[in-house]
Amino acid sequence: MKEKNYNLELIRMISFVLVIAIHVSNYFCRAYGEIPNSEYAFSLAVDTVARVSVPSFFMISGTLLLGREETLQKHCGRIIRFLVALVVWSAVYYLWNTYYMKTEVNLQEIFFVPAEAHLWYLYAMIPIYLVLPFLQVMCRNMSKQLEKALLIVSTGAVLLNFRTTITDEELYYDLPLIGDRVYTYYLFFGYYISKYRKKIPISQKAAALICVFSMAVSFGVTMGNTFAEGDHYEKDLTYGSPFVILAAVMFFLVMIRLKDGDFRPSIKVKRVIDLFCGCSFGIYLIHILFLDNYKKYMEPSDLSAWIAVPGLTLVIAAVSFVCVLVLRQTTIGKKIT
Repeated sequence: MKEKNYNLELIRMISFVLVIAIHVSNYFCRAYGEIPNSEYAFSLAVDTVARVSVPSFFMISGTLLLGREETLQKHCGRIIRFLVALVVWSAVYYLWNTYYMKTEVNLQEIFFVPAEAHLWYLYAMIPIYLVLPFLQVMCRNMSKQLEKALLIVSTGAVLLNFRTTITDEELYYDLPLIGDRVYTYYLFFGYYISKYRKKIPISQKAAALICVFSMAVSFGVTMGNTFAEGDHYEKDLTYGSPFVILAAVMFFLVMIRLKDGDFRPSIKVKRVIDLFCGCSFGIYLIHILFLDNYKKYMEPSDLSAWIAVPGLTLVIAAVSFVCVLVLRQTTIGKKIT
């Protein structure tokens, strides 16, 4: 059996904690005007840094799946797994929101609106998995020149799509391979970076500096627009934003080349990484239950963001991990996490 790529597993482990940090910090960012500006700035800084996580998940998928040759049976199994997770967790969050949170969820719109906002990831991945066999064939047969051309064309499409969101416009026709979202683009980028990581003419130090600079720009633009509009401004934190893309890509490049692309943790550290990464999908699915419970009883102004953002992130990650670990002791639990 081929050994795991622990550079990717480390990215995965960091990313699932950062996803929780996004959802926690967002709660405080959206309370701009209700909390002190210093707390807002801290929450926004955490939110901005954590934005590299979701693109990293798509880039991990691109690294592991694009260019491979797999049977249709394996593809079908992957799609079914995600469909089962979507159905089960949509039901869980429908019941949770209807009977506990007392918020309305319209099941008639389930194809268009997730029962809980964070389930959008499943809505994004299922269509990608449906066309994955064809993307794999394409990637296996592309020359390096064509791969570069694809990245250039798709980058142009993604930037144009972002520009239209700023002006609330819509393109008459989207680039077929990319569509009106950025997620397939990240898939290709992860595949490309992983394949050519040793040949990309950017040093680790330069990549890290570009990453930090891009985060700083996203933070500054968001802060400036928030102050100007008097309300939390989020457009420059979306995953199609140029500086979010640049930060995520540079973060992924630095991590995939860590230890010359051959990160080999000790046996004990491997066990910890394997254990947490094995639960990462379930943690992503379940953690909103605990965050919602906090929101139900606590206002953003009740506890300082300086304490609540890191504290909640770590506590929710730990509790979610324990719950998923228990669920995965059963056959059904493994299938839905």
